[in-house]
Parts: sequence; C-alpha cells; structure tokens
Amino acid sequence: MIDTNAYVGAFAFRALRGTAAGDLLRRMDRYRIAQAWVSNPAAITYRNAQPANEELAQAVRGHADRLIPFAVINPGYAGWRDDLARCRTLGMRGLRLYPRWHNYKLTDAACVELAGAGLPVTIPMRVEDRRQQSWLVDVPDVDAREIGELGRAAPGARIVVLNASGGVARAGLPGNCLVEISLLRAELDNEIGQLIEAQGEERVVFGTGQPFHYVEPALLKMELLGLGPAARARIESGNARRLLGVTG
Repeated sequence: MIDTNAYVGAFAFRALRGTAAGDLLRRMDRYRIAQAWVSNPAAITYRNAQPANEELAQAVRGHADRLIPFAVINPGYAGWRDDLARCRTLGMRGLRLYPRWHNYKLTDAACVELAGAGLPVTIPMRVEDRRQQSWLVDVPDVDAREIGELGRAAPGARIVVLNASGGVARAGLPGNCLVEISLLRAELDNEIGQLIEAQGEERVVFGTGQPFHYVEPALLKMELLGLGPAARARIESGNARRLLGVTG
C-alpha cells in the first residue's frame, strides 16, 4: 500500500503522536504500508514555508525508498519559484498546497503555473475539522469546485484531493484530479463507492492522514468496499505509482 496522505513533523495548534520519521515507519511496518507521501505540518503555519521543507528533507534522509517527500509551496510568497527550485534539488517528489491557510486562490495565475510545474500536486480540503480548530484561527475548507477549476486551468497537472468531503463525487472534477479516501465513508451512504461508480477506481487513491488521524479506519474502509483484487490494487498503490511516474 501507498499512503498518499501522511506527515512528518510538528503542528502548531495540536500535539500529535508519533511525528518523527521513525514513528511513521514503525506504523507503516505494523500496517504493511510500503510507502507514504509526507509533508511537514509545520509548513502550514510558518510564514515562510521553505524552512519546513528543509526540515522534512533532513528528517526523511536515508528513507527515500519509503518516505516520499512533498514540498509545501506558497505561490503567494514572493520567492516561491526559488523555493520550488531548491525543493527539486532536495529530492522532493511532489507538492502540497494549503490555499486557505496561506491566503491565496487555487485559480491565481501563480498557482496555476505552480500546478503545471510537472510535480504531482496534493491539496487537503481541510487540515482539521473547523469545529476543532484553535480559537486563534478560523480556516474554512477548500471548495472541491475550486480544485476542479485548477485542474481545468492546468490540464497537464496531476492533482490529488486529500481529506475529501462527501460532496466531492458531485463536484465535477476533471480527469486530472484524483481523490484520497481517508475522510470519506464506506458505510451508510458509501461515499467511496459512489465516487468509484461515478469516476472509476483509476481516480481514487489510498490515504490515512496519519498522524492527524488513526490508520485503522482507512484500512477498514478498503475491506468494506469489497473490491476485486485488480481494483483494490489500483486504489491501494497502482494509481499513486502512476502519479509519480513509477512503472512496474
């Protein structure tokens, strides 16, 4: 399995358990997760996100086969192109964007340029439930329709919606947008099943949100879906490998 939604590092507003690379690797071993796409949650609240990317590069050093670093870039920051170039030299394999936290729109020209830079782009719709946020902040969720607008404005981009909400299947996302399952339901109205039916298993990827969230719910959802071996393999790893340009 490949976890497309994981973190290494500390978050400003909440004490997370097991935030070091070693902690994440032990959880991955326990649940038989082969790789994880990771970013540093410190970048969400740093005024300049780049130092958090430098911290991440140091934290995952020596684990490049399992921990795939994703850089947090703020296209509203004046030096973002220099940050992107530096992150490429650090071996970052993708991007993670926080438009609400960093106060820009996904449809801004700089963001469209960034999305078309050739790296997979992951966009969490939320970091935390708005009702659980610190009294110091009030950050709304990203609208899935805005993510769709970015996908259409940058047709060559490869975008993954993380921490997706239940309405994502009805958001009209273009074909270059995939959806991660960690906050979607596989029971009751079966949001994941609806998503697969509407868009196909090629547009769905596995993720947990760890350590913000527990790993077990995502694993249970995969069991509840009752997919055949081929469809399950695509969601658990194949689609993520394709986004990274990995074959075989």
